[in-house]
Amino acid sequence: MIRHRSRTAPALPNTQRLSLARTLADSSDVTVFVDGTAVRLPQEARDAVVDLLQRLAAGDSVTVTSVAESLTTSQAAEAAGISHTYLRNLTDAGVIPVEYRGTHRRIRRDAIDAWLAAQKNSDAGTP
Repeated sequence: MIRHRSRTAPALPNTQRLSLARTLADSSDVTVFVDGTAVRLPQEARDAVVDLLQRLAAGDSVTVTSVAESLTTSQAAEAAGISHTYLRNLTDAGVIPVEYRGTHRRIRRDAIDAWLAAQKNSDAGTP
């Protein structure tokens, strides 16, 4: 899998922002063109693109990143809905795999998702 770096786009200038806002308000049809060819996106991808455009139209800066990227312990704990201490204990015990960047722990989002799924399955199996 290719890892893409996060990309941040600054807020649009007011004229572009207002034009985009008007366009989004006037139509629910969002067509994506790649090299002149219309591409039909799955609903989830379409919703993500529309959300990105709405944020730009609102005057926000946006950052696009891949979910598979490494998370800090704070981000991973928040995603899992657990405390930082508990997360560190899980990584120390080898329950959740961790990578180190210097002294900093990084945890892949898919590792958190797998741990959450395992927790859900084990909870479902208990009476």
